[in-house]
Amino acid sequence: MRSRCIVPLAVLMVLLTGCAGTTTTPREIQDDYFARQLPGLMSSENLLMSPVDNPVVGLNSLRHSPPRKIREALLAQHERWAGTPYRLGGTGVGGIDCSALVQNVFSETFHLQLPRSTEGLVQQGTQVARDALQVGDLVFFRPPGRYQHVGIYVGDGYFLHASTSKGVILSKLNNSYWKRHYWQARRTLEPTLLAQRVSEPYEG
Repeated sequence: MRSRCIVPLAVLMVLLTGCAGTTTTPREIQDDYFARQLPGLMSSENLLMSPVDNPVVGLNSLRHSPPRKIREALLAQHERWAGTPYRLGGTGVGGIDCSALVQNVFSETFHLQLPRSTEGLVQQGTQVARDALQVGDLVFFRPPGRYQHVGIYVGDGYFLHASTSKGVILSKLNNSYWKRHYWQARRTLEPTLLAQRVSEPYEG
């Protein structure tokens, strides 16, 4: 009788041990989503590029939240354009500049036609404070030289843009370079309205 009880107990202990090995640790929960996708991260001061195999599917369970839905759509666009070289005046996968990337992403993702130039983009929507940024907002910079720069905020302090040195990447707003040359942000549409456009069929 005693040996019959020991066997089920041993089986139960094995099952519990197996589950413990797959439990998510508090550290994993606290880690930034993008940082986990950037192996070998040396410093937050460096320009960051997430790999092409960025697991966008991990956000699928959060589809019902407008900001999450927008971020998922933007990350999908990042998957498409990641690594595309920067080319002034370029509009395609062979080379693209910052304003053309924004125009393409908004047209394909939100069916929203935006101006081609940075000068035109900075006049769109309403201006928002840096500490009030929401996913989908446009962020503008005034780096040295004659040209302004624009990207799309994707949340958690990151923005999607066409970098002149590294092509289409995700970079941190708090990167010393981008922080120094930050100019302003614009909101083309409120997140709820922007999220609705993700699933709307394009009618011209």
